[in-house]
Amino acid sequence: MDQPLLLIVPLGVFLISMHGTRLLVTRLAERQILDHPNDRSSHTAPIPHGGGLALMVALLPAWAALGLVTGEPAAPLVLISGLAALLAAVSWTDDLRGLNPLIRIAAQAIAVAAALIIAPPPGPIFGGLLPPIADLVLAGILWVWFINLYNFMDGIDGLTGVQTITIGIGAFVIARKLAFGDTAMILSLTLAAAALGFIRFNWHPAKIFLGDVGSVPLGFLLGWLLLFLAAKGAWPAAILLPLYYLADATWTLVRRALSGKRIWQAHREHFYQRAVDSGLRHDQVVGIVGVANIFLIALSIVAARGLPVAAVLGGAAAVTLLLFLLAKGGPTD
Repeated sequence: MDQPLLLIVPLGVFLISMHGTRLLVTRLAERQILDHPNDRSSHTAPIPHGGGLALMVALLPAWAALGLVTGEPAAPLVLISGLAALLAAVSWTDDLRGLNPLIRIAAQAIAVAAALIIAPPPGPIFGGLLPPIADLVLAGILWVWFINLYNFMDGIDGLTGVQTITIGIGAFVIARKLAFGDTAMILSLTLAAAALGFIRFNWHPAKIFLGDVGSVPLGFLLGWLLLFLAAKGAWPAAILLPLYYLADATWTLVRRALSGKRIWQAHREHFYQRAVDSGLRHDQVVGIVGVANIFLIALSIVAARGLPVAAVLGGAAAVTLLLFLLAKGGPTD
């Protein structure tokens, strides 16, 4: 593949995402497709939601085209793009009129199962420690959980945008360092580019929200990319790059489950929400998370250089400190 595509394809995705989001700010407001504030919201005025439509219009054709041109990586990108489009359609319906949670989970499980059965990863996800079937089943469960946590964590301005940008950049760095091929690098950069185009209008104070139409298929695409990294042997990066989202969402879910609360209901108990409730602005919280994510990218590089266990332990310590700081919170001038 020509090296210029490393710039051309992500640049095209960025421009489509940015201009598409700009158009959606006006169109969604005109159609009254708004997220109205409630007692669990982090905003105080109705905001258009559904900005993820622009990201999907930018991302999915690019991924499918790369699959048609190269056939790389091992999983056919046309299939992955089509399944992400299916999830976007289901999620858009959910954004507009609401769906039963079982329908949402069923759609996600079908998409993940189809991806793993028809286009399995290029190697074992868990390093050959499990039988092949158990390896795929556990990978599928984790993938569905990742899709949902990506949706759960999309609760304040700019957070999911920054998380997507840093995971995309981190995956690019690892794919380049470990020679996973140009296609893997381009896919990583397109995710970061799409989020960068969107975040201009989602930065605090946000003019538009991502919506389930964005967060759910983004979780699907990023989950596939992280599983690809793990299957290629870069399991520390697959853990480290999304570690803050994994820790915040999982810890909060377990805590709510142990308290007898309905885990699928909206709430304000995530660490980033507690930080905002304590007086920090959205952009301050996102900035803290962004700095932590840059450190996690650095640790992923350390792992790729031959210190995987030390890097993962360092990441666990860093994220634990991050959760403590967010829980402590406090107003900042």
